[in-house]
Amino acid sequence: MKLILVTGANGQLGKSIHRNSSNYPELKIVFTDVEELDITKTEEVNAFFKNHAFDYCINCAAYTAVDKAEEEVDKAFLINAKAAKNLAQACQTSEAVLIHISTDFVFDGSKRTPYTEEDTATPLSVYGKSKLQGEEYIQEIWNKHFILRTSWLYSEYGNNFVKTMLRLAETRDEISVVNDQIGSPTYAGDLASFLLEIINKPSKDYGIYHYSNEGSISWYDFAAEIFKQHKTAVRVVPIPTSAYPTAAKRPEYSVMDLSKVKTIFGSTIPLWQQRVI
Repeated sequence: MKLILVTGANGQLGKSIHRNSSNYPELKIVFTDVEELDITKTEEVNAFFKNHAFDYCINCAAYTAVDKAEEEVDKAFLINAKAAKNLAQACQTSEAVLIHISTDFVFDGSKRTPYTEEDTATPLSVYGKSKLQGEEYIQEIWNKHFILRTSWLYSEYGNNFVKTMLRLAETRDEISVVNDQIGSPTYAGDLASFLLEIINKPSKDYGIYHYSNEGSISWYDFAAEIFKQHKTAVRVVPIPTSAYPTAAKRPEYSVMDLSKVKTIFGSTIPLWQQRVI
């Protein structure tokens, strides 16, 4: 039986892994969040790993407040970079495989064709820069890693775009949504299943992978489809990013090429429209 540590267990992906783990009785999973394990503290991480013989660590913990990160720079780098470094070092010492979740925000959005794993990462925001540094620490420290870049994550849990749109629709007849940022939604339940499959196989094809649901859209398209599937009578108005200024600059285009993950793992990834919750 494989022993797996999941950090960030109270987040969208952590909760999705917890729900989907019932399909994998042969995996023993220890779910932690900051109350049980503060991954920013090196000694605490090392002690926790010494007390458990982990085979895998799935790091779902992250600082994801993209705009707030522009002010809380140190906090973003502490959680997204330093903590990733701590986990990489602990995994190396115990020879556990590290599965780390990263983001499409490592790219600047200047391309107009899907980003591959080989494309140069040039993040625009503090959040993106902190996540990229986390990736770099892991690559420097421990070769047995899977870095999964994902995008526009949503689920039944926590705060996300789908839940925000449905909440706003309760009190509004009209909602303005940007239509010039293009990306791919990712249903956390699909990503969670894929991560558990990596372990279940098990795979030794270590490296960086891109994972989202199939299809590329704008936030406006996403909102329109959410309301269509929920049969919600609300008017969605397309607006440019310039009409909705934010502290952090977003990539205009962050669609990721899924060829590698589909080829290496033989994955069949659902279209985003099939996964609107």
